[in-house]
Amino acid sequence: MPLPAVSFEVFPPKTVDAAFRLWDTAQALAPLAPRFFSVTYGAGGTTRDLTHDAAHVLHRTSKLPVSAHLTCVGASVAETMEQAEKFHAAGVTDIVALRGDPQDGTDRFIPHPDGFKNSVELIEALALLDKFTIRVGAYPDCHPDAASQHANIQYLKRKFDAGADEAITQFFFEPESFLRFRDQCAAAGITRPIVPGILPITNWASARKFALCCGTKIPAWMEDAYAKAERDNRTELLSTALCAEMCSTLMDEGVDALHFYTLNRPDLTRNVCRALGVTPQSSLANVA
Repeated sequence: MPLPAVSFEVFPPKTVDAAFRLWDTAQALAPLAPRFFSVTYGAGGTTRDLTHDAAHVLHRTSKLPVSAHLTCVGASVAETMEQAEKFHAAGVTDIVALRGDPQDGTDRFIPHPDGFKNSVELIEALALLDKFTIRVGAYPDCHPDAASQHANIQYLKRKFDAGADEAITQFFFEPESFLRFRDQCAAAGITRPIVPGILPITNWASARKFALCCGTKIPAWMEDAYAKAERDNRTELLSTALCAEMCSTLMDEGVDALHFYTLNRPDLTRNVCRALGVTPQSSLANVA
């Protein structure tokens, strides 16, 4: 079986200690020859400058492609496009274009008065520049704001029609969630790549809380498995086994690329990759 192409998501540091964790993560994972690193945007656009700086430094030090997140939240069209141009000037030519989470203190997305109303408008504007590879989000378990799974998939189709090159999914806990979604997208006429987003679980309570917020279905058997693993102090072993097994099942079903949400904690992701046969190819230099 061919080895999967891999990519890794990290988030920009807000402290010196967090900066060291980011660079440690890059050092640990860059030798696996990923297709790219993606760098997230804080909720409400709160890490806009940090995202730019982290993406720039990560690209310069790793010599690998970096895909910077860009959202519609809290900025005018002019400000958002200025940020895109800053990414391009820094050598970052891949963008993950997202609507973004609601700003602090709100429970729903409210567009900036002079901003993009949704991710489709942002994608259209980026595509007109003809400077970027554009990635977008996709939701196997249905976006919380979508009226139905049909609407969820039709909106993803609109993103591709607007100029997106590839989609990366929200994480999920069972391979069937992604495989069912992939089939539904194909039936809807979507032909562009959809890459499964994989979350190696370093903390079950945090993963469960985030899953509830973003509409990811939590299987009852997983609740039971982590309750027992936490009692026996075997959560890391369980997480490695479950994640590797899920990735292996996806590969058996023809999935050839995996995107890992690392949370700037590389060990579990690296162990899963090793279990899949993805091993170091090169070393990362000039990281300080």
